[in-house]
Amino acid sequence: MSLELEQGLYVFVLATFVGFEVIRRVSPLLHTPLMSLTNAISAIAVVGSILVAGEQKTPLSTVLGTIAVACSMINIVGGYLITYRMLRMFRKSGREKT
Repeated sequence: MSLELEQGLYVFVLATFVGFEVIRRVSPLLHTPLMSLTNAISAIAVVGSILVAGEQKTPLSTVLGTIAVACSMINIVGGYLITYRMLRMFRKSGREKT
């Protein structure tokens, strides 16, 4: 395993733990704005992962880039669906629901 890959894995694991702790401690009232922000960040991650996957430097980078594209898209679509569902909860009951 190369030193560059070890450093990348170390940063990934550290970022995972930090991200988990940050999200876990956020008040439920702030989840919707936070989710909108994470959608924007995931959009940036999609662009970066497409660039990594499309570069085809090594088979590992292509596979990891493809996985990153899939995970980011799942995060974006899930975030929009949850935000849409939460916004529907604030509609007045007399209006027709779609």
